[in-house]
Amino acid sequence: MHQAFATAQMIHAKGSPKPAKAAFDVLSRDDFATARTEISAWDGYAPTPLVSLAGLAAEIGVARLDYKDEGPRFGLGSFKALGGSYAALRVLQRELSARLERPVSLSDIRSGAHAMDCAQITLVSATDGNHGRSLAWGCKRFGAPCRIYIHAEVSKGREAAMQALGAEVIRISGDYDASVHLTKQEAEANGWFVVSDTSWPGYSEPPRDVMAGYGVMTSEVCEALDLPPTHVFLQGGVGGLAAAVAAGLRQHYGGDAPRVVIVEPDRAACLLQSARAGAATNVEIAEETIMAGLSCGEPSEMAWQILTEEAADFVTIPDEIVAPTVRLLARGEFGDLEVEAGESAVAGLAAVIAARQNAAMADALGLDGQSRVLLIGSEGVTDPDIFKAIMAGADHV
Repeated sequence: MHQAFATAQMIHAKGSPKPAKAAFDVLSRDDFATARTEISAWDGYAPTPLVSLAGLAAEIGVARLDYKDEGPRFGLGSFKALGGSYAALRVLQRELSARLERPVSLSDIRSGAHAMDCAQITLVSATDGNHGRSLAWGCKRFGAPCRIYIHAEVSKGREAAMQALGAEVIRISGDYDASVHLTKQEAEANGWFVVSDTSWPGYSEPPRDVMAGYGVMTSEVCEALDLPPTHVFLQGGVGGLAAAVAAGLRQHYGGDAPRVVIVEPDRAACLLQSARAGAATNVEIAEETIMAGLSCGEPSEMAWQILTEEAADFVTIPDEIVAPTVRLLARGEFGDLEVEAGESAVAGLAAVIAARQNAAMADALGLDGQSRVLLIGSEGVTDPDIFKAIMAGADHV
């Protein structure tokens, strides 16, 4: 095992789980069911693989490691394909129903029956890459114009992928949170519609739809597993992925739902700081992390409502252990299936490996030889140049 794992400095904060109410109220069973019915009807839908990393599990001393590989999702390379595009469809449904003064169905929009009307509704969002790509893909399918705002550190490859789907991409000089603020300002000034995975006061429906779309992934996991996991390690970011998965697992398993461990870059730990403060808390990002999709300083307030009840632990990891984890997974070390993954996808796996090499951390997280750990491989290779550099030995890109 790479020495970086043994020397990783991880920060841990205990959550304070409360009675699981938000997992049913913020995201209802009907929210998840509606999203799954719609998304499973899309051309190209297929469940993504749940990969057993049995060799690695034996090496680090846990009973199971199950890795949900979202790389093949709709050809877009990440779980975000389930969120942004579905939320776009729901925004169009609400706006068209209001304009036409009659109910408009999701299937009618999907079939192109309202293409001329959709062409008059501009959808916008800020992104680190994957959410914007999903929104652009959805807008192309449904016939709506799309504007995407990206920050200075988003790679050229991810920018080009969104442009190839027809989006107008605006790059700013600030960070992700600055791009979010500019998106809101320009949308309000121009009558555009924000499709964000982040909620704020007065803005909740699209983020709820985004998280409902993510529930498709969770339901696939639950159907594939024969036993409930004891732990699930979930990437942080704004919290939407983690909250959606935690809620879906709680709804499915009830009292047998796994222990939820939130994993963030130590350079962008807004959820860990929120846990310490006892309320959604913003942090300033002084230096960008290699985990581009997790470089977020402002948590989603809606997601936090779920995580403050469901998350048992919050940990941060250093960038130094990310590239070695990408290489380990891609090379199929210890006899496992080779999986090509992006930097943000391996955050949970990197945390599990590092924790099992630190007795105090493993004990704090309740990780032992009986643990069955679920991991969400949130993206495949969304930037081939970065992946190539990592596989060539670069630890910083």
